[in-house]
Amino acid sequence: MAKLNANIDLNAWFQDAQDQFKGLNPNEPGQWPVLPKAAAFVAAAALVVLLGWAALLSGQQEELQSERDREPQLKADFQNKVTQAVNLELLRKQRIQVEEYVKQMEKQLPGKADMDALLSDINQAGLGRGLEFELFRPGQVVVKDYYAELPIAIRVTGRYHDIGAFTADVANLSRIVTLHELVIGNVVAKDASGNLYMEATARTYRYLDPAEVQANKDAKAKAGATK
Repeated sequence: MAKLNANIDLNAWFQDAQDQFKGLNPNEPGQWPVLPKAAAFVAAAALVVLLGWAALLSGQQEELQSERDREPQLKADFQNKVTQAVNLELLRKQRIQVEEYVKQMEKQLPGKADMDALLSDINQAGLGRGLEFELFRPGQVVVKDYYAELPIAIRVTGRYHDIGAFTADVANLSRIVTLHELVIGNVVAKDASGNLYMEATARTYRYLDPAEVQANKDAKAKAGATK
């Protein structure tokens, strides 16, 4: 008998619950019975949780994809660093060699005080080969970033082999001197002596001292600011 009453009460409860969901006015949720209100609250809470979880997953997915996109570059960087680490000792030796080479090249560039001596060396190289200087005119100094270039217009006359030896002597000077725009020809159309002339532009170079380097940078910065 008690079991029958329990079934009747349970059926009555389900019936009452169903009745609470009937005829609900969606425009007035405040007037709903307790059970529909509770169900609506649970549904809304679940929806908020799902939306928040979806937004969180979306952000994590974008971050994950971004990290995946970085993976090839990171692998390449890693391989490059591994290669550098393996060749570190060789790279150090190469750096030392480059530094020594640069120092040697700097030694071949005269400073301000050495320019007069260098011009005299070029002149003596020609006279030592029996050549006659018809022209020896230093030009305008051209200032570069870390060095200055001095062009020298020269014209010498003499025998062919002496002119050739002179160019070799210039190339073998302790300081860097290069010859450009060489022109060689007969002094006179029918010169019995067989003398030739050589016209050329000799270019020598000197390094700028720190004050000149800074002044050059300041001048370029000032010129750039006025544009």
